[in-house]
Amino acid sequence: MSLARRVLLGSDPNGSPRRRRLLVPPLLFLVSLAAYALGLFAHAGGVVFLAVDAATLGVLAAAVLAYRRAGIALAWGTVYGALLGSNADHYLLGLPGRPLGERVAALVEVDGLVFVGVEALALGTVAWIAGAVARRAVDELRDRRRDASAE
Repeated sequence: MSLARRVLLGSDPNGSPRRRRLLVPPLLFLVSLAAYALGLFAHAGGVVFLAVDAATLGVLAAAVLAYRRAGIALAWGTVYGALLGSNADHYLLGLPGRPLGERVAALVEVDGLVFVGVEALALGTVAWIAGAVARRAVDELRDRRRDASAE
């Protein structure tokens, strides 16, 4: 497998199924939407460019996935799902008095989806790097312990 493919899609030397990993972005969408709807997460108020709670949720999940050898594309999708859940709460539940069609149209506007995508690319990349570095550090420590115990 080429390096570019491993970085983009991930590698799993244990051969565990990757299909379950694909459930993480939609699951984080639902968790983020529910957390905002139930008041567990809160919008800062005013003009919000980044939903901090949703971003934190997505970044943590993406870092864990990267630690478990998932690719950067899944990290991007994971952060995107969490941020989109925040947007869904704002547009679908936070704009009472507007018709449902208008609220759905506001949620799926291209400029809003692209903006969330840019945030997801930036945050997902940082999270993936952090998770990959942590995995590499843990692997290095394990190798050193193994070498020290063998001597």
